[in-house]
Amino acid sequence: MSYLLMGIAGLWMADGIALLVAPLQMIALLKESLLASPSLIRWSMLSAVFGVILLLQVGELPYHPLWLITGIAMIAKGLFFLLASKDQRRVFIQWGLTREAVDYRFCGLALCTLSLLLLDAVGAFRGK
Repeated sequence: MSYLLMGIAGLWMADGIALLVAPLQMIALLKESLLASPSLIRWSMLSAVFGVILLLQVGELPYHPLWLITGIAMIAKGLFFLLASKDQRRVFIQWGLTREAVDYRFCGLALCTLSLLLLDAVGAFRGK
């Protein structure tokens, strides 16, 4: 199961670095992708699945409260995008895709931090 958690950390790191390095280009690419395939938003259900995986492993991991909150937030986001009406999703996505570049960089920094903390929690730096 630690490999799956390391995979989640890798996704967070990739997204975080992309948002740190080229936030506006990444958001433009995301907007273009959502316009080309609106059903792509259904992939956010993976967020809920990853959140469940995180919650199932939270008892074994250091930083227990952080993973509890993160897992619940991932599940909530995934379920929102799955169950919300098209208008509700559109409003939320529009709000999220019209931020300033610095806002995206802070999100990128948060994702990189979560990634490193999760890798540390599963022992990736200790050779477990």
